[in-house]
Amino acid sequence: MNRARTVVFGASHWHVPLCAPAMAEVHDVVGLSDEDPGRVRELAELWGAPVEADWRRLLELEDVELAYVFSPHDRMPEICRALIGRGVPFVVEKPIGTSLGQLEDVRRAAEEAGVPATVPLVQRGGPVDSWLAKAGRPVYERLSFIAGPPERYERNGNPWMLDPERAGGGCLANLGPHFADLFLRGSGNTGAEVTARLSSALHAGAVEDHATLVLTAPDGREAIVEVGYAFPHSELQRYCSYSSAGEAGFASIDTDGSAVFTGLDGRTERAVINVDSDPLYDPFVRQVARTLGEGFRGMPTLGELEDAMRIIWHAYEVQREGVHRG
Repeated sequence: MNRARTVVFGASHWHVPLCAPAMAEVHDVVGLSDEDPGRVRELAELWGAPVEADWRRLLELEDVELAYVFSPHDRMPEICRALIGRGVPFVVEKPIGTSLGQLEDVRRAAEEAGVPATVPLVQRGGPVDSWLAKAGRPVYERLSFIAGPPERYERNGNPWMLDPERAGGGCLANLGPHFADLFLRGSGNTGAEVTARLSSALHAGAVEDHATLVLTAPDGREAIVEVGYAFPHSELQRYCSYSSAGEAGFASIDTDGSAVFTGLDGRTERAVINVDSDPLYDPFVRQVARTLGEGFRGMPTLGELEDAMRIIWHAYEVQREGVHRG
């Protein structure tokens, strides 16, 4: 496997440390950027690569074969378009911008230029996704993921996540795409109608810290998606709970990983699975390396992210319209 010459934009993003060891093994990282280079010195040492404050300097490096875009959301579209213009395949974090239109522009430009791109929708194929799949295509699904408080972004060097102009939104824009994507893929749909309720009552910040969506697909299949920044700062990190009533039975998962599946014959299977999403980034990076030469075949596409983000951005519109009418 060729260790592609790789650059990393926005290296202080909280997901980068989850990817860094695998990237050191399967890529040749030749440069990284961050608005505050001092925050990423340890990564620079791990990869043996220079740090730039100006992301444009990475575009001047020779023979770049792969890029990871972890930058603040408002910077993502410009960086992606610059990579597309140079024909560099890239991995980009959701949501790719602060509006659906920005994502659509990037997706369209990448397709027209034939530049491969993928997105770390890491819940796909993970333990939660695999267990819920036991129920078959979901008819009714509930996906709840409540992460730690918003101030953790101040602690981990990403305060821009609490600025709606830079991030585009709060917990819904950040966490919601994973679970909208799981429902769409599991149910075999590409879109859904949305009822939404967003709130910032707990932390009274500029971005929402709790969101509840009811998704209804054209074929009548439904999902409740609940995400939030409402869990206390602790070693437990998060609350999560999932269930799916499908054509093969009923599957459920609790925060401690307790998983139960009851089939149509009434038999029940129990297991304990890992519900922590952090370990899913390492295999994602390795899959990027394996499939780079095939245009990331089999990995999440920009078009699939667009399907999920259409739901997310529409939920914000629904909330704003409801508040206005009220």
